[in-house]
Amino acid sequence: MTFKNHSRPYDLVVFGATGYTGSLIAEHITTHFPTDLKWAIAGRSADKLRNVAEQCKALNSGRQPPEIEVCNLNDADVTALAKKTFALITTVGPYARYGEYAFKACAESGTHYFDCTGEAVWHAAMIRKYEASARATGACMFPQSAIESAPSDLVTFSMASLIRSELSAPVGDVVVKIHEIRGAPSGGTLRTVLELFDFFHWKEVAQSHKPYALSPVHNPKKAPKPSFLSRLTGVYSMPQLGRMSTSMTAGANTAVVHRTWGLFKKEPSLQKYFYGPNFTYREFIRAKSYLGGMAMHYGIVVSGLLLVLFPPIRKLVRKFVYQPGEGTSKEAQKKECIEFRGVATPDIQPSIGKQAWCKAEFNGGLYYLTGVFASQAACTILQDDLDLPGGIYTPACLGQGYIDRLNKAGFKMETKIVDA
Repeated sequence: MTFKNHSRPYDLVVFGATGYTGSLIAEHITTHFPTDLKWAIAGRSADKLRNVAEQCKALNSGRQPPEIEVCNLNDADVTALAKKTFALITTVGPYARYGEYAFKACAESGTHYFDCTGEAVWHAAMIRKYEASARATGACMFPQSAIESAPSDLVTFSMASLIRSELSAPVGDVVVKIHEIRGAPSGGTLRTVLELFDFFHWKEVAQSHKPYALSPVHNPKKAPKPSFLSRLTGVYSMPQLGRMSTSMTAGANTAVVHRTWGLFKKEPSLQKYFYGPNFTYREFIRAKSYLGGMAMHYGIVVSGLLLVLFPPIRKLVRKFVYQPGEGTSKEAQKKECIEFRGVATPDIQPSIGKQAWCKAEFNGGLYYLTGVFASQAACTILQDDLDLPGGIYTPACLGQGYIDRLNKAGFKMETKIVDA
């Protein structure tokens, strides 16, 4: 497919390309995108950018390496950069500290935007500040469009689409779990976690994880209540998914899935995908044993409280983890993987005893997968006619074309109807 016509010098700019994740995004674009892409890599250091460009040339000598754009972190420089490109991917984080420059510039310049943040509280702040600007300029903004929170959003979208097409029904309860994960967080991710509460009060973070906090429309339907034992232990069990426990990413991912529900209900061009009035969503991680599930649950609760309430602990932890720009080696990335599983119940009364089931998996580096998500999202908006007005969207709003691209890039999804 060809790229859309526009008057700007670049189709795509990767901002933060010298960082750990940014360099992996540049690598994926180099090896997977059509050679007629007009693109650039941007950052503060010309020398580091030249090194990335040389690495891109070595990976694929048959295409022109990216152009280089030196850009400092200030409104003037980032706005000038945003005006040069049709779409921009930014990996410059922590987003609570540095992310607003690019978000503001793209929203006000009509530049389509993608990032890989998992900071739902920052996402909420950007919606409040810049959604009106994005609507006015036509910029389509996609925060949390990488490993947080694209998989949860797309697994839900895929199951809902199958229920709609095969069972002619809306969706009721959806449960997604991380079935397997092998990998280590990068320095940038760790810094984000450790600095988040330097910028946002814990009450703001908690508010951003409440049901439909990011949604433009409220849904009064509440998720099924857990049993007393599940509330006490943090351990849950379902026939199709097995034993599960609390996931530390569930709050941020749920916020995005709920926003998708609201956008599908509100936006005229997306209403054909609306999940239904009785939709609910829950997310967990696999527990290999009952005691292991309890340990995970209370480990998250206790460590979270320590990080929130005691800043000296956050400072201490910083000394013992990867620093920004660092991450696992290429050799270690080969051993990494992630797998999601989900079930969705059709909203049909009486029950017909059927559910949608989904498995989504990727074998390879998790931060390379982040690059796949962000890059292929940008490719989708560069090539597909999405009929989206300007605004702040979620990964599922990119539709089936995005899922098809991800499948070709190695993120495999299988969805089918099964007996409940």
